[in-house]
Amino acid sequence: MVATNVKAETSSLMEKRSWLEAEMNTIIARLSQPGAPGLSGNLLDSEGFPRSDIDVPIVRAERRRLAELRNDYTDITEKINQNIQILHSARLGNNNRSSPFKNSDNDDGSDIQTSSTVETVASTPSQNVLLSLSPNSMDVDVLVSRPFAVVDEIADASPAVEDGLQLGDQILKFGNVEAGDNLIQRLASEAQSSMGQTVPVVIMRQGTVINLTITPRTWQGRGLLGCHFRIL
Repeated sequence: MVATNVKAETSSLMEKRSWLEAEMNTIIARLSQPGAPGLSGNLLDSEGFPRSDIDVPIVRAERRRLAELRNDYTDITEKINQNIQILHSARLGNNNRSSPFKNSDNDDGSDIQTSSTVETVASTPSQNVLLSLSPNSMDVDVLVSRPFAVVDEIADASPAVEDGLQLGDQILKFGNVEAGDNLIQRLASEAQSSMGQTVPVVIMRQGTVINLTITPRTWQGRGLLGCHFRIL
């Protein structure tokens, strides 16, 4: 019963997290469109007055809302990770309590115990968590991901655009970079060291995890990708 309740709560949390992602992406797209101030651009002109080409109160309100959504996203992701650990522990407990039975196909009559496949990849909140259990146990197949950066600027005809990256995409993994400190420097180093070579990139777009391959390369614009990552 506990596992069933936790599963239901986790499913609800993941749905809510998808809504948060969709709203965040919408706000990011509005703030990052041509002529907009971006996620952190100056709202004052060169003389220190509010810019006349944008609606400053609305921009400030959207930035505040985006900060609130990010905090909620972090809290929900941590709760999802906690629930997955509960489900994992409960599954292991059930395996330990289950009674072994004799396999009629085993010629030596030895007792064996059935088990379900459990695959866990990176259980810390800052990384991806993949937990798969067979239908005979808890029927759970959950992917939990926490983006560490978002594409807040991207140039037309850039390598990033040509290879499939879009404004508002949230970065889960860029080559060997997933999380940690000095992310901007590590992303730049990863792109430079992979110039002319394909880099596997995992993104989240509108709540969907997508795998891309991007090739950092020189082009008519600045940088090797033609986009800017904002660390979350």
